[in-house]
Amino acid sequence: MNEIIGVLLLIASVLVGGAIVAFLQNINKGNIIKLLLSLSGGFLVAITFIHFIPEIYLHNDHNIGYYILLGFMVQLFLEYFSGGIEHGHIHAKSTTGAIPWSLFISLSVHSIIEGIPLEAQFHAEEWLNDSIHHVHDSVGHHHHHHHHSASTGIKGLLLGVILHNIPVGIALMTLLLASGFTKLKAWITLLIFSLMGPLGVLFGHFGAAKIGLNFELILAVVVGMFLHISTTIIFESSENHKFNAVKLVSLILGVLLALVTV
Repeated sequence: MNEIIGVLLLIASVLVGGAIVAFLQNINKGNIIKLLLSLSGGFLVAITFIHFIPEIYLHNDHNIGYYILLGFMVQLFLEYFSGGIEHGHIHAKSTTGAIPWSLFISLSVHSIIEGIPLEAQFHAEEWLNDSIHHVHDSVGHHHHHHHHSASTGIKGLLLGVILHNIPVGIALMTLLLASGFTKLKAWITLLIFSLMGPLGVLFGHFGAAKIGLNFELILAVVVGMFLHISTTIIFESSENHKFNAVKLVSLILGVLLALVTV
């Protein structure tokens, strides 16, 4: 996929969430957030188990699991400061119009980290050719199959981030307006946040090679973050330990979307 189009989609996905809040004020945004989160949660958990984890372990030794665990813990740490807005929690702590810096920074760090391996989305063949050198010679005759499988798995990363960005954009815009922001200030803040994912892509493009960054290690961290987010979404989508039927359908649709697109 063209890199410019991918970056524009990342930005647009956040702004679409803001537009839902700004222009559709009479709807129940809470229900929309929950449904979109269930859809993205199903998609993320599906591509994580079907594509990312198998491919990551195929190209690396078992120690890669530490990086997945690290990503899980990093997301847990970030959510301490974000208040769980990544999975729909909206808590306006003030109405002064001040930027909630801890929330904004934690969300931005999250977006930058998951944007770094997205660079591999736009240069998948080059990156995967390097990764294939780590595969044991005994599976050398399967290289073409692994190349295709890994390529489709990486493509799922971009779609997963886009699907998750929309409800995050809704939640962030709702929180900003509830905190006393003018619409203009809220839009400016949301636009700045929407640039964090592309900033990660730019770092992956210009900075990663210079410092010898291993994209698969960063992807493993992102996979750990996805595991935390998606499982939290799934468990928090239940009421009294029972799934709402609409949310359950949305979750299943997310899984099916992963199966047919990646």
